Amino acid sequence: MERYDENRAELRMIAWEVTRSCNLSCIHCRASAEKGPYAGEFSTERCFRLIDDIAGFSKPVIILTGGEPLMRKDIFEIAEYGTRKGLRMVMAPNGTLIDEENAKMMVMSGIKRISISIDGSTRESHDRFRQVEGAFEGALRGIEYAGKAGLEFQINTTITGANMEELPDILALAVKLGAVAHHIFLVVPTGRAKDMKDNEIPPEMYEKTLHWFYEQSDRVPIHLKATCAPHYYRILRQRAKAEGKKITFKTHGMDAVTRGCLGGISFCFISHTGQVQPCGYLELNCGDLKKNTLDDIWTNSAIFRSLRDFDGYRGKCGRCEYRQVCGGCRARAYELTGDYLGEEPYCTYQPEGQG
Repeated sequence: MERYDENRAELRMIAWEVTRSCNLSCIHCRASAEKGPYAGEFSTERCFRLIDDIAGFSKPVIILTGGEPLMRKDIFEIAEYGTRKGLRMVMAPNGTLIDEENAKMMVMSGIKRISISIDGSTRESHDRFRQVEGAFEGALRGIEYAGKAGLEFQINTTITGANMEELPDILALAVKLGAVAHHIFLVVPTGRAKDMKDNEIPPEMYEKTLHWFYEQSDRVPIHLKATCAPHYYRILRQRAKAEGKKITFKTHGMDAVTRGCLGGISFCFISHTGQVQPCGYLELNCGDLKKNTLDDIWTNSAIFRSLRDFDGYRGKCGRCEYRQVCGGCRARAYELTGDYLGEEPYCTYQPEGQG
């Protein structure tokens, strides 16, 4: 690849699909993951070499994800190796495979936080979403083991028409369980989520939900963050301006210093076979780790470089005065329009002066 160092972007976070194998069959899964096994997954030694590659040029947070990361027998070796290299290692299990022993192993290997998805406030609704009976009880049991081991955890929730009305109860449950944060995700129509048309939410309802979520930030004692919902960061600034608030780290935490869509900007995704993508939902091949280093791909990928040029965005996203802090979801734009630089299809906002 031709070397390109101008305005080099800092890589702050990586979601690494260490395996695609999973013990659940969630209706929204971007990877349509099943039990597996899947061909082409990295060996332990190859994982170590990738960590060396990463640590050699950056110090990002590494999210060990899947599939279900606990289905890798060497997952704690990988986590410990990353920790020794000075990387902040976190994990995204579904909770059902966590027991007393491996919860302690997470702590010993240096895992700083885990995220567990709760997509329904009751056993019936969560299990229906996960398509496995007992998933809700398993997740709560895993959370209990994590808490006893002293492991910090957050709750993730993907919002659909099937669970939108339960969101207040899920947030209350997150607080009750002792989560440090609640992250909500807007559906990206990839993988099994392409079959969720009956549960799609109109953009107007997403806008209303994001306003509600903003209002909860002063009412609950945990951090709230919207992911795959970049227009939340436009709403945050609109509301702060209307309410006469100054956006500071003290009042808005990490939201004050981050932006909406991070794909290719400060975040990337690594697939189970070593394909580098802007995110897990935007399946564009930005480079192959079997052929190039991550340093090289992150710096020189033409796709990453185009994502960092906000003036190159098209449609109303390209005209929007909030494109620096929002950027629109590039994955939804790609899935619904075929143009990853096109406008965010779930956003109702009309840029100033555009009618």
